[in-house]
Amino acid sequence: MNQEKTPAATSAATSAATSAASAATPVVGLVGLGAMGAGMAQSLRRAGHAPHVFDVRREAAEAFARDGGSACATLAELGAQCDIVVSVVVNAAQTESVLFGDGTSPGCAASMKPGSLFVMCSTVDPNWSVALEARLEKLGILYLDAPISGGAAKAASGQMTMMTAGTPAAYERAGAVLDAMAAKVYRLGDKAGAGSKVKIINQLLAGVHIAVAAEAMALGLREGVDPAALYEVITHSAGNSWMFENRMAHVLAGDYTPLSAVDIFVKDLGLVLDVARASKFPLPLSSTAHQMFMQASTAGFAREDDSAVIKIFPGIEVPAPKGNAS
Repeated sequence: MNQEKTPAATSAATSAATSAASAATPVVGLVGLGAMGAGMAQSLRRAGHAPHVFDVRREAAEAFARDGGSACATLAELGAQCDIVVSVVVNAAQTESVLFGDGTSPGCAASMKPGSLFVMCSTVDPNWSVALEARLEKLGILYLDAPISGGAAKAASGQMTMMTAGTPAAYERAGAVLDAMAAKVYRLGDKAGAGSKVKIINQLLAGVHIAVAAEAMALGLREGVDPAALYEVITHSAGNSWMFENRMAHVLAGDYTPLSAVDIFVKDLGLVLDVARASKFPLPLSSTAHQMFMQASTAGFAREDDSAVIKIFPGIEVPAPKGNAS
């Protein structure tokens, strides 16, 4: 287990380890092979890395490793073998477990070498991210606040966006690894927090856009407009948005397989409102969208695709799944 170090010793150990490791291709580990994480691991492999992977679903890690890379049985094993650990889990609580364990098994922080790097890709409270950077610094571990956006398809093709913030040493340690996973890597600050703040604002827009797209399609259904015709017109008109085009296609197909679930926006818009509440900043549209996702969640659609928020509107019949005549 890592022992407590003085700031001077931590700095010296981190600098020395970083310089030595930078001469070789870093060993990269990735935790969380969900919709985004699986694609990011594939992008790393395509870029010439042989990533070590861990997922609570052991079979998912083993399936990935069959085509290259290694499946780790524990987080401690992954941490010990990797120079860079990329965490792609749902929230701050899961990130805590990845790093520090869940009470039954240790996390990866205790086995990570001084000078190694932890890249946090979840959507979290920016203040929590700031505190995590300080906590890891005491262990000699570098940290990047690096939320992601773009969806599963862009993650798989290496075309997603990363909103990053961290120390110069953290960026130096990351090298080309970030570019292997993302088409756009924005450097937003020299300490943690800025990346998470920008991601929070992105999620504000994403959540509101999905909610209003559902509202527009629901009105069309209520008024008897052909939904396919409405979709065609809107996606070629000024009222279009990326979220309307992407999510209302799910509604037309009657396919609510969760690429991003309703409960993701219960969480993310909740974080948006928490951040704004701390400075007494009003967010009327975000508040309404959050309530819409909350209603969809409690109505039984929590694990469905976030486009299922359309199901909260009364007096409409959404399109049936393709091939379902009922």
